[in-house]
Amino acid sequence: MTQILAIGPHPDDVEFGCAAVLLKEIKKGNRVKLLVLSRGEAGTGGTPEQREQESREAARMLGVEIEFFDFGGDCRIEYTLENRLRIAAEIRNVKPAIILAPSTSENQHPDHVVVGKLTRDAARLARYGGVDALKPAPIHKIANLYFYNITQHIGRMPDIVIDISDVVEQWEAVMKCHGSQTSQKKYIELQKTAARLLGLTIGVEYAAGLFVNDPARVSHLSDLTLSSRNF
Repeated sequence: MTQILAIGPHPDDVEFGCAAVLLKEIKKGNRVKLLVLSRGEAGTGGTPEQREQESREAARMLGVEIEFFDFGGDCRIEYTLENRLRIAAEIRNVKPAIILAPSTSENQHPDHVVVGKLTRDAARLARYGGVDALKPAPIHKIANLYFYNITQHIGRMPDIVIDISDVVEQWEAVMKCHGSQTSQKKYIELQKTAARLLGLTIGVEYAAGLFVNDPARVSHLSDLTLSSRNF
């Protein structure tokens, strides 16, 4: 069983950005924890209490653990050593093999970029034995860090594309938990349309994309048996 930690700056980021990928892993028998770093305090739609409850309902539907950290509030998450260490401590606590975090590419929300960078740095700190602030927790080295887009779909092609056709209905149900947001904008339609377009590029109905932090490692070229285009 593989332990996965998915980190989001706000309630709904993980659900919109990578919940379909998590659903695939959960079906495979892997374990997932969600870490949310604010309660969407600056948002126009929904109160922080409502948005937290929506995330908890989504986590219940996914069948995963969820925890909220206070990183100063929505639109106030800062790229600081203290915040890097807090995430690093959680990595040592959870001991994930895989971490998912928002893309570090600049987009419409500064928190997304900051949390991606905080997570990238925290994953490195978590494996360093000489960081006094993280002692006495034992060091932990993750296997892979992947970045996901949230609602920014125009840009470079993802490094990894995953067929999510079999979990799209479940994914949509999870996204619908965030009624305070989906009532403001057609986020579900946006996410499904982007997934449909990405799926067409690999010859499937729907797909999700991830970006690698480090090159993927395989033993043999022939381990990559699926063509990038099946049509």
